[in-house]
Amino acid sequence: MNRAAWFQASPEGAKALGTLHHFVTKGTGLAASLTHLVFLRVSQINGCAHCIDIHTRDLLAEGMSVDKLVLVPVWDEARYLFSEQECAALAWAEEVTRVSETHASDEAYAGALAVFGEKDLVDLTLTIAAMNAINRMGVSFRMKPRAKA
Repeated sequence: MNRAAWFQASPEGAKALGTLHHFVTKGTGLAASLTHLVFLRVSQINGCAHCIDIHTRDLLAEGMSVDKLVLVPVWDEARYLFSEQECAALAWAEEVTRVSETHASDEAYAGALAVFGEKDLVDLTLTIAAMNAINRMGVSFRMKPRAKA
């Protein structure tokens, strides 16, 4: 079944979401590679093929090795490949994306805060929230990945 092109059906809604996306990609102090890593992990958890495709390509273009990229879903078992900041961001991304299960625990918050500080942690959380919203649009309206067979 074909689904609505949500950005055409609701241009003001798309603009609002686009403004948030622009802020988290251009207006925070977070490195672009960290933002795309978080975008990828959140998209993997949510099963958004379109976004997984985009952010995998972004990370490859930024120079992430294939060896590291394929281990993002199991980063906790391959911590030696990820910086302290990347591990903290990935852990917080999983905690916030699965908030109905985790309730953003005090322990996870303290761990993320120790690495990021208040402002960057708020910006990281906005980044996670933005990708969760975009994933919900992508999955709900079946946005196709660019990948070819």
